[in-house]
Amino acid sequence: MDNKPIKKKVGMLIFPNIELLDFCGPYEVFSVVCVDENKRMEEPSPFEVYLIAENEGMIKTRVGLKVAADYSLDNHPPFDILVVPGGWGTRKEISNEKIINWIKKVSQEVEWITAVCTGSMFLGKAGLLHGRHATTHWHSLPWMKEEFPDTLVEDIYHIVEDGNVITSAGISAGIDMALKVVQKYYGEEVARHTARYMEYYYSTDNKRRM
Repeated sequence: MDNKPIKKKVGMLIFPNIELLDFCGPYEVFSVVCVDENKRMEEPSPFEVYLIAENEGMIKTRVGLKVAADYSLDNHPPFDILVVPGGWGTRKEISNEKIINWIKKVSQEVEWITAVCTGSMFLGKAGLLHGRHATTHWHSLPWMKEEFPDTLVEDIYHIVEDGNVITSAGISAGIDMALKVVQKYYGEEVARHTARYMEYYYSTDNKRRM
């Protein structure tokens, strides 16, 4: 009998001037998950992560590192989890109708919609935070409150879950967000083992860390 976990596919949006850790943190989490810790060196992660950009090719992050997209908005395969990171590039790309319309479309097709930092602003622009609780980087909380008055902006929580939408505070909070997704699919023990492997502190205290 095959007891291997079903693969879950993660589509991760990237764009110019994205914050590096916003997407690299969750990417690392999803990449090192092992459902059976005793077989860590034998079994691959049950998550497959795809980097998706408006167009195929290289994307320059805020710190200058260049990253290659696996797919464009037009040619990517189906996936189960949407991850929308943030960064300074959000300020420009939030007006990019192609990206916003893409987020609207795939949000109807995935199991979980997630955002890191100011990636939450993309979700708001796509109409996905209307009437929902959500959060973002502490510096951008006033921006979110002003831009989306119908969103219940949480300023004391690190991770905010509302329905199938999970938003997180800034930058490193994306690691905790991804661990939350791991916990949703495979349980807290697997999430804890993942954090331990990364030598990252697994916390159940959801208060904003500042």
